[in-house]
Amino acid sequence: MVSPSQKPSVCNNMAAPGWHVGRYIQRNSRFLLNNFEQIWGHRGFACTPALRQQAAEANKESTETIVIPRKKTWSKEAVLEALASTVSRDYTAYPYLFQDDPYLSPKNSSEFKLFSLSHESGRSAAKYFVDSNPKFFTKDFAEPHIPCLMPETVSLLLEEVSEEALKERISLRKVAAAVDMYDQLMQAGTAVSMETSQDLLDLICFYCDRDPVQDGSEEEVTERSESEEGVKRRKRRLRHVSEIIKPTWKENNNAERIFNLLPERDTRCYSALIRGMVMHGAPAKAFSLYTDMLNNRLTADVHIFNALISAAPAVREIYNERWDLITELLKQMSQQKVQPNLMTFNSVLQALKRCGLLARTQAGHTMSEMVAMGIAPSLASYNHILAIFSKAASSGQPNPDVLHDVMSELQGTSFTCRDPDDVLFFASAMKICMDNKDLEMAYWVQSLVEFGENWRLLGDSYQQSVYYGRFFNLLCSMGHIDEVLEWYRRFVPSLFYPSPQGMKDLMQALDTDNRLDLLPTIWKDMRSQGHDNKRDLTEEMLTLMARDQHSPEVQESFAACALDVKSVYEGDNGRPSLEWGISSLSHVTTLLLRANKTQQAWDMLQLFKSQNRVPPEQLLQDFLSVCRSDGSAQRAVELVQLSAAFCLSVTPTLAKQTLAEFNVTEKQRAVLSELESAGESCD
Repeated sequence: MVSPSQKPSVCNNMAAPGWHVGRYIQRNSRFLLNNFEQIWGHRGFACTPALRQQAAEANKESTETIVIPRKKTWSKEAVLEALASTVSRDYTAYPYLFQDDPYLSPKNSSEFKLFSLSHESGRSAAKYFVDSNPKFFTKDFAEPHIPCLMPETVSLLLEEVSEEALKERISLRKVAAAVDMYDQLMQAGTAVSMETSQDLLDLICFYCDRDPVQDGSEEEVTERSESEEGVKRRKRRLRHVSEIIKPTWKENNNAERIFNLLPERDTRCYSALIRGMVMHGAPAKAFSLYTDMLNNRLTADVHIFNALISAAPAVREIYNERWDLITELLKQMSQQKVQPNLMTFNSVLQALKRCGLLARTQAGHTMSEMVAMGIAPSLASYNHILAIFSKAASSGQPNPDVLHDVMSELQGTSFTCRDPDDVLFFASAMKICMDNKDLEMAYWVQSLVEFGENWRLLGDSYQQSVYYGRFFNLLCSMGHIDEVLEWYRRFVPSLFYPSPQGMKDLMQALDTDNRLDLLPTIWKDMRSQGHDNKRDLTEEMLTLMARDQHSPEVQESFAACALDVKSVYEGDNGRPSLEWGISSLSHVTTLLLRANKTQQAWDMLQLFKSQNRVPPEQLLQDFLSVCRSDGSAQRAVELVQLSAAFCLSVTPTLAKQTLAEFNVTEKQRAVLSELESAGESCD
């Protein structure tokens, strides 16, 4: 109800239309009834019984209660979110990561690698300086507060031997220092609480008894910008090194030693060791420790079962035995009344990928059971399903349209990351589309990526490059050239950098749809993307431009492009030059001739001689035709002399044609007659 201190302005309401006044009386009838004389009496209004009766009736009819709304509280990011919702992606801009300095924005995969490494190195250096000198960064002006920009405690502050010092080392992830402090406490006879001991075991088992490696290593950043084949080759070369560097579970390490020193062991202690053994390559020991836990009459938690299920294929050789072990673990979960979660079912699906042909049947049952228990599958669940049915198809089994069913299930759904493997789904789905040459399905997958913020689940820059590279490859092979170019402009450079194979696919698409007139534009992109130093790619483009005759306008653009290619072969802007080949020299010369750039074409013929390359006979015939059109007898004679210098079989023919079709001087005639005779002797 409205209090007397909240009197509204009646004058403003009286100036409004009549229904406003009636609405005002209805809402505030009791206030008006009780304060009628006070409000209107001194203004000359007659306080008649009729008005009092009207107010009383309105009060009886009104059942509404006036509720004064509370103050609306907005989040600190609300303004930024509102502004962000008004703009869309700028497909001509580089990724946000590289927009600090537009001049330094990478234009190709090599610069992307260099910029990424530099960016990560600078961030690490700044973080180290901030954390090492927190006294210089006590002011926090950021609004809203950004915790990652504030100093973190990275140095040990407690030096005395105490449980608090042990907790500090655990929180800072100092594995070796934490183990050393624990041993000192044991030697001093100081008891350590069970909770602290459990935290220590978690730390040791997670990092496999080693101090953690700093995030953002060079290998991780480099891998994102490599092609799929490049990554595979590099991994094969470094596989033996990786096996040495990768931490493995060692016998009687600090985790096992501290575990055996504990006066009592609960489920969490067993969980830390079992999960650590599975993570670091000791699945057999994990199952043995699980048996020991059961013998001590302890029940497992869901994390133990998830780890054992994922490790089941590693401890059984036969497919049926692997599934029997998984089934037994699920039965024990039910017996111990452990409620499964999403990771439980995803672990089952992941293990089924190593169970042969029976995986298809059991995968369907697993998904049905997951839904029956009210657990919504994540993208990782569907990714495992795709892998299972794709593997079965590669083994000769009929391949149902599983991707179509999955996409029908996921259409119009916005996802959040619930499993680390969620980021693998879209790349796997696009690979199936590419293998099946199904462009319509690829568009369907792309529409799901663009729905809401699902694009965030594409993964890091490398995984995004894989996804868009596959999509672009399929577009070039199956799509219309207008669609290809539209998506090309949307993808490059804002989303990924095409590989040399991607540019070849694009040129083949232009050739298929007879749009070779766009090759000069593609060449500019190749130069900006750093692909102009790929000889096979450059020669492929020259071959397409020189293959057919085009309109004068197109030939003019081809000639300008050929001259730019020539500058690349000669080494411009301090870059190393490419090695000329017969085909590249011939194509550039042909393109210049067709655009009537005779002098530049003649310079290319001289380049044949300096490069010790023999020009094709057809090229000399074409050049002679241009000389005939220009009426240049002297240039025709020089052409015959050049042919004779290479002792070509076409020399006599060129000499005869020149004598018959050009007005030559007596001196030139003598030279041509001599060259004709010399050419016949060469034959």
